[in-house]
Amino acid sequence: MEAIDKFIKAIEEHNFIQAHELLEEDWKEYKKQGLKKEAKALQGLINAATALALFYNKKRPEGFKKVWPVYIKYKPLLKQVSFKNMPKYYYASILLEEKKEELINF
Repeated sequence: MEAIDKFIKAIEEHNFIQAHELLEEDWKEYKKQGLKKEAKALQGLINAATALALFYNKKRPEGFKKVWPVYIKYKPLLKQVSFKNMPKYYYASILLEEKKEELINF
């Protein structure tokens, strides 16, 4: 099972803290290789999971409000990169937004 599959499963199960960790190795590798767009695209997904963890697990809505915009900022990069199994990354993005709507009433 790939990291993105584990990430999606964790998000589906509201394991946002775990999800945050699951893409970090890939993010570090892209960063190390100088693949900035790829690293930032993953950073966006990681930050979305972190934001949801801050709201849902840590009960820190102010933390959510600071971190979620990082996801929004880097979300457009998903259309500029070419990860293996791209549809899964798009699905992860949609799923994160669905979870946000499910958990947070703004």
